[in-house]
Amino acid sequence: MLPPPVAPDPDRVPTERELREDLAAAYRLIALYGMTDLIYTHLSARIPGEGHRFLVNPYGMLFEEITASALVVVDAEGEPVQETAWPVNPAGFVIHSALHLGRADAHCVMHTHTMAGMTVAAQKGGLLPLNQMSTEFHGRIAWHDYEGVADSDNMSERERLVQDMGDRPCMILRHHGLLTVGRTVAEAFYYMYYLEQACRIQVSCQSTGAELDIPPTQVVERARAQFSTGPTKGWLPWQALRRKLDREQPDYRA
Repeated sequence: MLPPPVAPDPDRVPTERELREDLAAAYRLIALYGMTDLIYTHLSARIPGEGHRFLVNPYGMLFEEITASALVVVDAEGEPVQETAWPVNPAGFVIHSALHLGRADAHCVMHTHTMAGMTVAAQKGGLLPLNQMSTEFHGRIAWHDYEGVADSDNMSERERLVQDMGDRPCMILRHHGLLTVGRTVAEAFYYMYYLEQACRIQVSCQSTGAELDIPPTQVVERARAQFSTGPTKGWLPWQALRRKLDREQPDYRA
């Protein structure tokens, strides 16, 4: 029988090794649940301690190939600060670095290019509260206008990203994709998984051609308030997901 889950101490600072395993697990899970874009996009985590150091994927690896030891330590500009045989993609890290530096609680940042996410990102109406999963995001999604491919030639976009994000946990990048931040990898993954599900629900509902039935605002707001927002957000499903990977893809820890 499995041991009962244990809630983490929100004040405990994880070690770099623990962060590596959590982030590698997140890469594998993003691949497992169909949220990848070949070798593109990033999931990143801030390494505790002085200075600005972050873990990010080697450029060229599929998410399903990522392991804890393969993750690369980079600085705020996305440049490696460790020896690595793999390149990194500093241009793609611009979005991540902006939020890591601009939000003290953004210990983990996740960005995806999914079909459902990009579809909703192209809609003027935004994410609609069509389902219980969707209501959690009511008033908790930031929007950022498209400025072209985010790269080091447009560093001023960092300031606009941080300003647009505010204190929200999720952002939809218009004509681009989805982004979430979290105090932990577990929290950022929770928001990304369910934001993606909300987008898939919306696209699926719209594809039927039937008139959409949106609940009254007071009902949506009540439902949103019923979702927790504490410092250990997402920890319970995260422990279950880590157990799943330990059974099926244990090499992620390598």
